[in-house]
Amino acid sequence: MENVFEETLKIMKKYNIKANKSLGQNFLINDMAINKIIENSNISKEDLIIEIGPGLGTLTKEIIKKAGKVICIELDKKMVNILKDRFENNEKINIINEDILKVDLSKIIKEEKESGKIKNAKIVANLPYYITTPIIMKLLEEKLDLETITVMIQKEVADRLIAIPGEKNTGAITYSIYYYSEAKKIVEVEKESFIPAPEVTSEVIQLKIRKEKPIKIDNEKELFKIIKNAFMQRRKTLLNALVNTKIFENKKQGIEILNKIGISENIRAEKLTLEDFAKISKTLQKDQ
Repeated sequence: MENVFEETLKIMKKYNIKANKSLGQNFLINDMAINKIIENSNISKEDLIIEIGPGLGTLTKEIIKKAGKVICIELDKKMVNILKDRFENNEKINIINEDILKVDLSKIIKEEKESGKIKNAKIVANLPYYITTPIIMKLLEEKLDLETITVMIQKEVADRLIAIPGEKNTGAITYSIYYYSEAKKIVEVEKESFIPAPEVTSEVIQLKIRKEKPIKIDNEKELFKIIKNAFMQRRKTLLNALVNTKIFENKKQGIEILNKIGISENIRAEKLTLEDFAKISKTLQKDQ
């Protein structure tokens, strides 16, 4: 039985294909990584799996064995043709040639669930690294009816996504991920696990969508606007960053608000918890 490396070389040769750098394509050739993704996705016959950027169909081949339905969303027309060729006789798969950021996933999930055969929807993907954050934020902010998002992304980004707000590796996006999901690391994947090898180490992570949010907030948009602005000038204190980005009208107002909720004037943004930012947001709205 051939391994995924041999299979990938054969497919690339058959279709005379090379990875498209501009689309961030790196073909996964590591059996262990594929097994870890499949195993941790807990796929069943009642699941709809949406695979983003399936490429040559390496993961797709394993997903189809376990899922009730698979929808592949692929931007590259060459890859779409390969996928259609590889899986042409399989009724469980639907291939959409489109940019994931333009796809109405909510409509797709709703229609599949209404068919009566599907109970859960899950995302599984080896995401293109140049567009990782916009894709993940789309999946979360659209509040899709999803159970889990299991993705392989750049390790440096992954570590920031799965961090606990206020601890090491915290960035603005950490708070959004924590608000919408429970995140965990699955496995690191070395550069040599791909053709061509990327310049960075990869990591598989899983986001389990929260049924209930960790904090209660009336205005999510305002909360995340404050967080984003707090991190725009990371080297400055939280106070200065929020004054400079006009979240606080001036230093006097900023000091009053921080004192009122028991946050130090000299603290930096990455030291705050999600609850701390929620307090700032609520206090600001009361002051307006």
